[in-house]
Amino acid sequence: MMSSRLQKRVTHFLVIALSLMALTVIGANAAQLQEAAGEGSWVSPQTIAQRSRNSRDVWRDVYEMMPEIPLENQYVNAETGERDEDNTLISRLIRYHIFIKSRPRPFRLDWKLTLADYLGAYERMVRETYPGASVLTENPLEGDQAAIAALSRQQRDRLVHVLTSVFNPNYLALLEEQANRELAEQGEEETVDETSLEGEEQRRQRQVPRLPQSGDVELLLP
Repeated sequence: MMSSRLQKRVTHFLVIALSLMALTVIGANAAQLQEAAGEGSWVSPQTIAQRSRNSRDVWRDVYEMMPEIPLENQYVNAETGERDEDNTLISRLIRYHIFIKSRPRPFRLDWKLTLADYLGAYERMVRETYPGASVLTENPLEGDQAAIAALSRQQRDRLVHVLTSVFNPNYLALLEEQANRELAEQGEEETVDETSLEGEEQRRQRQVPRLPQSGDVELLLP
């Protein structure tokens, strides 16, 4: 059975790994945006977050950072009879999160709950109130649920981080601070463990009987 100390170390490692993964992914995608925009046109995740908070097109920023997410914009607008290309999977997911569930936008846990809804692991999603149900000729709910389920667990974790970062400009700084704190705590624990081991080794050496040495018999003579 895993000891409490080992469990704590494993938890620390997972938090650090997840934090660094998010920083790497989001930072790498921001670098790609800079290259696409041209030299001298730095587009940081913080800039994207600031822009997104004042825009109805937040979903575009998410796709810029995670272009591998399917658009799912093949549905037809019931009023125009034309394909509604701006009615995408992520735009509907964001509207569901904000307007249907009234969940906060700046926190990672709330976005995880929303993805859990799509996976059928948290709250039941209602077809009649799902975004797009009243304006598209086909209800996109089942297709969107299948698209989210088709993502790998790593992709869903990255999506949660990206969604949080575009709505919370301080998120990356907080994530980095948490990772550094976990690393510092782990370093302190390792130092304590090493000190404890050294002390234990010294105690054992004192307790082990000394082996007989040459000349010891002379000590017994009167």
